[in-house]
Amino acid sequence: MGKKGFILCVCQGTCPSFGKMDIFAVLSDVRREKLFDYVCLHPQLCVGDGDEFIKVLLSGGETEKLYVAGCDPRMQGKMFRDAFEASGFDKEKHIALDIRNKTTEEAVAAIKEMAAENP
Repeated sequence: MGKKGFILCVCQGTCPSFGKMDIFAVLSDVRREKLFDYVCLHPQLCVGDGDEFIKVLLSGGETEKLYVAGCDPRMQGKMFRDAFEASGFDKEKHIALDIRNKTTEEAVAAIKEMAAENP
């Protein structure tokens, strides 16, 4: 069985939509819950090095599902499409969640719910 990966993308951590959230507390809480095989933080997946990050991350074929908490899910699908294709990752196995404008606790709860609904 493949691994479940989680990326927290935070618009450089400077976007006002992440102002109520302690991003490191979110990552720590999610990691401690062991919902995913690995968790990581990326400052801005929507830029060029974000595509490269996703390609490298998925290139080994070990990740079965990739959960990304950040901006709008439709936007994520469009932004990551080329990286998924280049790495041979099935875009249907990308689970996206919008966590903007949430507190730390709200973000953690939403991520837990996403993981439970998409095992």
